Amino acid sequence: MPSAATLLRDVFGFDAFRPGQEEIIHTVATGCNTLAIMPTGGGKSLCFQLPALMRDGVTVVISPLIALMRDQVRALKAAGVEAGALTSGNTEEETAEVWQAIEAGRLRLLYIAPERLAAGSSLGMLHRIGVSLIAVDEAHCVSQWGHDFRPDYLRIGELRRALSVPLAAFTATADPETQAEIVDKLFDGQPPQIFLQGFDRPNIHMAFAAKDNPRRQIMTFAAARKGQSGIIYCGTRAKTETLAQALVTEGHNACAYHGGMEPDRRRQVEHRFSSEDGLIVVATVAFGMGVDKPDIRWVAHADLPKSIEGYYQEIGRAGRDGAPAETLTLFGPDDIRLRRSQIDEGLAPPERRMADHGRLNALLGLADALTCRRATLLTYFGETAGHCGNCDLCDTPPETFDGTEAVRKALSAILRTGESFGAGHLIDILTGNATDKVRQRGHDALPTFGVGRDMDKRGWQGVFRQMMGRDLVRPDRERHGALVMTQSARPILRGEDSITLRRDTVDRTPRPAVRALVSEEDAPLLSALKAKRRALAEAAGVPAYIVFNDRTLIEMAETRPETLDAMAGISGVGGKKLERYGTEFLEVITGATEQVHPTRRKLAGSGAGDVYDRLMAAQSDLARGEDGIDRPMRCSASLLAKVASQRPRTEQDMERLLGEKYADRFGAAFLDVLRAAS
Repeated sequence: MPSAATLLRDVFGFDAFRPGQEEIIHTVATGCNTLAIMPTGGGKSLCFQLPALMRDGVTVVISPLIALMRDQVRALKAAGVEAGALTSGNTEEETAEVWQAIEAGRLRLLYIAPERLAAGSSLGMLHRIGVSLIAVDEAHCVSQWGHDFRPDYLRIGELRRALSVPLAAFTATADPETQAEIVDKLFDGQPPQIFLQGFDRPNIHMAFAAKDNPRRQIMTFAAARKGQSGIIYCGTRAKTETLAQALVTEGHNACAYHGGMEPDRRRQVEHRFSSEDGLIVVATVAFGMGVDKPDIRWVAHADLPKSIEGYYQEIGRAGRDGAPAETLTLFGPDDIRLRRSQIDEGLAPPERRMADHGRLNALLGLADALTCRRATLLTYFGETAGHCGNCDLCDTPPETFDGTEAVRKALSAILRTGESFGAGHLIDILTGNATDKVRQRGHDALPTFGVGRDMDKRGWQGVFRQMMGRDLVRPDRERHGALVMTQSARPILRGEDSITLRRDTVDRTPRPAVRALVSEEDAPLLSALKAKRRALAEAAGVPAYIVFNDRTLIEMAETRPETLDAMAGISGVGGKKLERYGTEFLEVITGATEQVHPTRRKLAGSGAGDVYDRLMAAQSDLARGEDGIDRPMRCSASLLAKVASQRPRTEQDMERLLGEKYADRFGAAFLDVLRAAS
């Protein structure tokens, strides 16, 4: 069986493993139970796909969404790997093809949904086909209090025991509590080999902005990235529809996606997103784990996510190919009130609600951070980092001020009005705005009336938002969202602690400048390569990234390979794809049509390819013998390929390979070529 490094190069087209991959692959391939927590886009799939090719038998992959399974199966088949999926979305022909591959002993990876484990026949089927490894994608779905909980994931531990095979579990979002649940539910509490590969995604630019005409903010952000694939997450189904329509009106290729849509319509959107360049999907979080498109260039949140883990997972859909990607998250006081009330009104036990408030607090701390966002995010996940230089706060540090006095005034207004009012009424009191509501309740006579005239309404809105974000005040659902003070605010109220706040300014929304994927000089070639990719993908009926992803095309545009051997050195160009697409992309790069024999094409990128060329030249010199008067003679391309690959060392070995007639004419010259190449 080829080594992991050989399979990585020849099948998947990569010269080197990403950090941590090689050790995880070795652990999985040798049959150890494994739990790997890796960043989205960090190469999780390869960590079970490659071991499946190193082990005998079938690797069964349990994955949460049909779209995700179909994408991975297509990508594996494009790389020359026998893989299939048994899902409710299969056609009869697709299911028959999978069973034919199983019965012929060709199938290496079988993808199934967790719900299939509920069928009594599934266990018997998996016994019969010779499963040697179980891989669980998105393993955090086993957490009963997680936002992606799938009840059928609880059956996986039972399946592992019944088949008595090793299990490898993978996820990008698992805090210590979720990790413990995974170990308990999937491994019966027996700790597997655990790998924590870090959470940093340095290619993703992070930005947050306080809501200020959020429709306009999102439209401006999208307009600057027109023609690039993107996702906009919204908090409600209705907003996905209206925002998608607004984008279409502005000339964007956009559509909505949410859980209330008919299944056929959802599948249509999933197919369009995977196959079309430049489509924007405006979605609820229902459009989550099924996204396996590597060249999503941006993600925007029109509303605040539910938690810091949700935020991390959702922005992680961008830039999975490692090329630059951008994100923008909008947030405001209404978002904070909504998320607090969702937690308080949920069915979780008190300790879980407290933990959920903590996760929301972490996200709000990230939203109103004063220094580098990446450092703040990684600190939450237990990692340390300096300033990243790739977030809005590193680009333009925020203006801050000592907010201690402002917060004390706000807390005083809250307490003097009996913790019975929301921010709008409290701001009217602080700014001395004697509305009918203020006068009717006598609040214009309070000592706090008008004490905040030094700051305008917008400034006070920023103060109250940051107070909610720091969990100094919370909306009380029993009082229709009125703000109440928390224990953490008391030291500030008593003068025992101080607080620094961001000063909200009108132009805090990140500028819409787009980072170029390549230099101005290489941009026309990249466009031409993308056009060729699109044509080939449409002809084959597959998503564009199945041909080559953006990162591979960027490397082609920058390095401009002139031969198939040079093309084979491009990251992401495996043997199968080189054979299928290499010549056509070379024509785009060089402008010349190179006729390459199929046998030579298969040797491209290997040492045997160069040797083949030298053997061909030697054969050409001797085609009519040393004196040029003999009868023409030529070895077949396949025979030359055998000489180049097997490299016989002696005249006897050469004669056995070529036969006496060809050895007499070419043997000595071929041996000279082989000695010079060794």
